[in-house]
Amino acid sequence: MSVFITLATIVLIYSVVWFLLSIYLKRNDIADIAWGLGFVIIAWSSFFLSEFATMKLITNCLITFWGLRLSFHIYKRAKNKPEDFRYLKWRNEWKHFYIRSYLQVFLLQGIFMYIIALSIIFINIGDSKELNWIVIIGFMVWLLGFLFEVIADRQLSKFKKLSTNKNKVIQTGLWKYSRHPNYFGEVVLWWGIFIISCSIENWFYTIVSPLLITYLILFLSGIPMLEEKYKHNTDFQLYKKRTSIFIPIPPKKI
Repeated sequence: MSVFITLATIVLIYSVVWFLLSIYLKRNDIADIAWGLGFVIIAWSSFFLSEFATMKLITNCLITFWGLRLSFHIYKRAKNKPEDFRYLKWRNEWKHFYIRSYLQVFLLQGIFMYIIALSIIFINIGDSKELNWIVIIGFMVWLLGFLFEVIADRQLSKFKKLSTNKNKVIQTGLWKYSRHPNYFGEVVLWWGIFIISCSIENWFYTIVSPLLITYLILFLSGIPMLEEKYKHNTDFQLYKKRTSIFIPIPPKKI
């Protein structure tokens, strides 16, 4: 139990540090940068609080590779640009802004981060076995999700760099088959981590990790906000009629 308390304290301090940084920078969207890095910190903190095992090391490397890439990608995307529209909207609407900012952005994110990281924590503090077929399957699922996320992000970045695509909706590459292929990849890679955790005792507790990230992306902070942003975009509405919202499948003919 002391390990869980220690990790919770680390997450709490982490959320406070980023909240203070947001006040200094006057932008709350740095919370998106903090997201991936937070999992890296939780992963290695729990790793060093437990005994060494090859499976633990591999899992932590996967999380580190994903977390650092995601945070750096978001940093590059936001650099020299105004605050993200979601956070700017809250900045303009919220009363008692700084209190709500800490509670509803940074602290809440820390809570979600901690719960989603439970699969990593259980792998690190549990009696992890060496590599077996469950771990290999989990790694393959993680790799599939990671590649989807990376490729989709790169395709979108290249699309947006072209001035001729300003105010247009990407409908090529992976985006031809899903309106949110990067989010699909995000969800899949977390199910991969869960599968890896199925090789340890008490693995059933970790099901909350992929279920929560799936819920957040599908129904709360991921897809719904972006869909709302483009609800008045004619091109997006046509794109929406023929393209799957999440799972990549061939587009409909309309």
